Amino acid sequence: MEIHKGMVAFVLHAHLPFVRHPDREDYLEERWLFEAITECYLPLLKVFEGWHRDGIPARFTMTMSPTLMTMLADPLLQERYSKHLDNLTLLGELEIDRTEEDRAYAHLAHLYRHRFYEAQQVFEHRYGCDLIGAFRGLMQKGVIEIIPCPATHGYLPLMRLQQEAQVAQIAVAVDTYEHYFHQKPKGIWLSECAYHEGLENRLAQFGIQYFLTDAHGILYATPRPRYGLYAPIQTPAGVAAFGRDLESSRQVWSREEGYPGDGDYREYYRDIGFDLDFEYVRPFIHPEGLRLHTGFKYHRITERDSDHKEPYVPTWAEAKTSLHAGDFLFNRSKQIEYLNQVIPDREPIIICPYDAELFGHWWYEGPLFLDQVGRQAQQVSPGIEFVTPSDYLKKYPRIQPSTPCESSWGADGYHEVWLEDSNHWLYRHLHKAAERMIGLSKERPHTEGLQRRALNQMARELLLAQSSDWAFIMKTNTTVQYAINRSVYHLNNCSLLYDMVTGEKPLREELVSELEEVNPVFPRMDYRLYSGQV
Repeated sequence: MEIHKGMVAFVLHAHLPFVRHPDREDYLEERWLFEAITECYLPLLKVFEGWHRDGIPARFTMTMSPTLMTMLADPLLQERYSKHLDNLTLLGELEIDRTEEDRAYAHLAHLYRHRFYEAQQVFEHRYGCDLIGAFRGLMQKGVIEIIPCPATHGYLPLMRLQQEAQVAQIAVAVDTYEHYFHQKPKGIWLSECAYHEGLENRLAQFGIQYFLTDAHGILYATPRPRYGLYAPIQTPAGVAAFGRDLESSRQVWSREEGYPGDGDYREYYRDIGFDLDFEYVRPFIHPEGLRLHTGFKYHRITERDSDHKEPYVPTWAEAKTSLHAGDFLFNRSKQIEYLNQVIPDREPIIICPYDAELFGHWWYEGPLFLDQVGRQAQQVSPGIEFVTPSDYLKKYPRIQPSTPCESSWGADGYHEVWLEDSNHWLYRHLHKAAERMIGLSKERPHTEGLQRRALNQMARELLLAQSSDWAFIMKTNTTVQYAINRSVYHLNNCSLLYDMVTGEKPLREELVSELEEVNPVFPRMDYRLYSGQV
């Protein structure tokens, strides 16, 4: 029997904002979901199912945002995803013909065509378009533990002046999770790992046992934690806080040192959607002629800072994932050996949280790396047990009382990414909308009929406006106008519904119905969450 010397907890955070546009099929943002399903969620399911089939005892934690859950369960988006795969499979057939005489790329065309065809077969026939059901099945088998994050990935520290708004984000998250996973969540992923003192009280209201913070949230806790990052601390409300390990994080995330930057891995930014003749790719890009990623990528990174890219060689990349998995295990083993010397009275736990979309989308070989980590751990016996945070709490229920430091995992560790010059204008409007929502909820606890529908939709629109994604996009200067439009759109909907409910404007059922149809997130929404009367 292997004696474990320490624990490692992978936490993969799966989240996308609510990007559903029933009026048109050509919104680029819906592709965020489609690409994540093909490149990330389906490959991860394959890894976890393989572990269960082969008796690999590794346990992982996945977080799944309520907006992502809602989109994965949406019949319209499921249908559009199938059409998306139809289109890619057709492109695969054309690529096989086009590259027939090109030895460097022909086998890659076959690979991609097979991959998209397989994705469609698995999605439609094996899972019946129900990916949540697939993940739920793995949780029931004990392979993974799934936890939610706040309803729309709201940035909770910037709502601290309105506790009702924080509570609503958490309450909707718990309710949505229970609806899809048929049990209460044991933990929660705080959006952007953002914490402020007192937030644990809102989490405790819902029976949540743990959350995750960035390293400095634990290292600067009060009093200073005896075990540093390598054991959780117990907040005053009794909720445990786990801190992100810096060493393992750097091995994956670092641009200079991280595994995903290796020259043998697939280059994300080279894609035939940009490289090939416009008329050839026109049927597979945006209808207005905007070039975009198709998923057919034929080059490897080669040199990170050079535009020169060599053809991608899958066998080389696969071999590199094996080497990197071994390196990861070796380093965790050595890390645990050292920690055993300074923490003699309990096993240390190393928390490794990452965005799930890194694995497969940005880092094409990421799921293969994870698979290798789980499988090699059984062969080399590094003394590591792969667990979930709740596994640790079950084994070590007595943990040190301490209060974490205010923190996030964004640049510089606090809130500047989500509150700075590019996005500060947003918050005065969010606060006003929340103030109105809270006021109406308290004033009208027994509203029925159309008024109730309008108030429920107002709550949905407020939650959608609060998504941390919009402020992040404004800061990072990517699809800024889309983020601004979405924020303003949902805030305007809040104002329109407020005016109709309060009698400033006529209450028109067709307008309420239209918004319910366009933005049907959280169909079980109850506006009274904002007054604590549910």
